[in-house]
Amino acid sequence: MKAKLKHDGAIKKWLILAAVMLGGIMTPIDASVVNTVLPTITDFFHADLSTAQWVPMVYLLMISSLLLTYGRLGDIIGYRTIYLSGLAGFIVSSAFCGFSRSIEMLIISRAIQGITAGMVMAVSFAIITAAFPPSQRGKALGISATSIAAGLAIGPTLGGFVASYLGWRFIFYINIPIGIAGFLLGVRVLPGPTVDKERREQKIDVVGAVTVFIALFSSLFVINRWQMMDTATRMLLILVFITASLLFLYTELHVPQPMVHLSLFKIKTFSFGNLSAILSFMSQYVLVFLTPFYLQRILHYTPDRIGLVMVSSPLVVLIVAPLSGALSDRIGTRILSALGAGICAIALFLMAQIGVTHEFDVAWRIALFGLGTGLFQSPNNSAVMGSTPRQYLGVGSGILATMRNVGMVLGIVTGGAVVAYRLPFYAPSGDTAFLLALHDAYVAGALLTGIAALTSLVRYKKEICV
Repeated sequence: MKAKLKHDGAIKKWLILAAVMLGGIMTPIDASVVNTVLPTITDFFHADLSTAQWVPMVYLLMISSLLLTYGRLGDIIGYRTIYLSGLAGFIVSSAFCGFSRSIEMLIISRAIQGITAGMVMAVSFAIITAAFPPSQRGKALGISATSIAAGLAIGPTLGGFVASYLGWRFIFYINIPIGIAGFLLGVRVLPGPTVDKERREQKIDVVGAVTVFIALFSSLFVINRWQMMDTATRMLLILVFITASLLFLYTELHVPQPMVHLSLFKIKTFSFGNLSAILSFMSQYVLVFLTPFYLQRILHYTPDRIGLVMVSSPLVVLIVAPLSGALSDRIGTRILSALGAGICAIALFLMAQIGVTHEFDVAWRIALFGLGTGLFQSPNNSAVMGSTPRQYLGVGSGILATMRNVGMVLGIVTGGAVVAYRLPFYAPSGDTAFLLALHDAYVAGALLTGIAALTSLVRYKKEICV
């Protein structure tokens, strides 16, 4: 009987992982697919570019601004409730996106989709960490990372195919069968919350939730729209961000049940792991954002050819991440995380040397970056979640997911800002000026992930709490 129970438990944790991966694969697919077909959507609704940009942006803003709140709610009412509610909402909002009859309706539907996607993303790490013992945590998180890599890999190709043969509406409809399968499996296997006195007495910190939402939303919004704003609007939003941030910090230090226990950041592994994560994603999105422009403007590649080159990185991550996660369970997270971030730095330095060449010469550099990313992410995620006290797994998961999303935004802004700043220094060289400015941006990305390699070396076994 004991052997059977042990066997059933071993199977169940892998089914839990499968359920989380089914939900997790949709958000990267959705993000990359929408970016691919945004020109088609813009033309269909006869919308201007400034309006159409809200379709991807509002999705990212809503996700990033609510992750911390959802993580805390997961700690209070249970990760299963948050995850399944978010997945159900994501399915329904995907249908609304497909049914949209105007660009305004699509933007509103995408906002709802972002609200629900944030629920799925916020507690995924917490669910996996709670389901697996520390000896298998890295392996499980590594396997989970393959769903994100797979989504990023197939998204652009899938988006082009679906939009060409079925119409753009079907890029949202494809979420429905995948989401239903993940929901039904999740209902069967995801464990309910542990009912105890401490959990029953916990309450949501409303002021903290509102102020952190305002702080994150205003900061990400001003970063995204900086070039299009006048000085007065910029200053107003910066003031809103500073005020909301200060009020959030004051609230968290004085309420009996804060939304984010700031004492978590006294755990050095937790703090430096999250710092490494945001730096890594910044460097990644310097590469992801700028390289398609290089391929288009310098090498004159078509969109489908660009997609084939860019897919080399997530394909390598797909292979490396599970192996890296499993290896980190044996030898620890410190060496692998630092090595991975260091390889990413080398790959970006190599990108900074590139000129007019062929796709293989670009693809192997991008694949090398994928190797570094695969080595870094799973061990780093394991270190962060492993250092998070069990009662705060939802908050820890939400913070880690926030670092990822904020890092993406900051990476795009950093890459664009470096190119814009350096371009006049090389003018009027035309495409050559753009290429040289691009080299400078790649160097900036390499420095970011080089710092991540150093911060990844900060690990303290005595702080592991799970």
